[in-house]
Amino acid sequence: QVQLVESGGGLVQPGGSLTLSCTGSGFRFVLETMAWYRQAPGKARQLVASITGRLRTTYADSVQGRFTISRDNDRQTVYLQMNNLRPEDTAVYYCHPESYVLIWGQGTQVTVSS
Repeated sequence: QVQLVESGGGLVQPGGSLTLSCTGSGFRFVLETMAWYRQAPGKARQLVASITGRLRTTYADSVQGRFTISRDNDRQTVYLQMNNLRPEDTAVYYCHPESYVLIWGQGTQVTVSS
């Protein structure tokens, strides 16, 4: 059974930083492209960043240069380091193994507000 457990969200002021973590189980994590998505109220879910098993990364234009995705295959965990956060980054963040279309974590809320 594929499972994802996300953590690390919270309330932060503009310009602040947060690191999200997502630990996966029930699939071959080391081979899987892992991604972070986010969904703000009233908006569609959007891709934030992804990382392949060979550590190739992609980023949405809106987070390029501020967010960094990484992975630790020994811990079966993917991270999203978020710096210089903006109010428009406020959303529920989800991790997602790209091969498993219907599998999503429970999400973690990130709120950027003064």
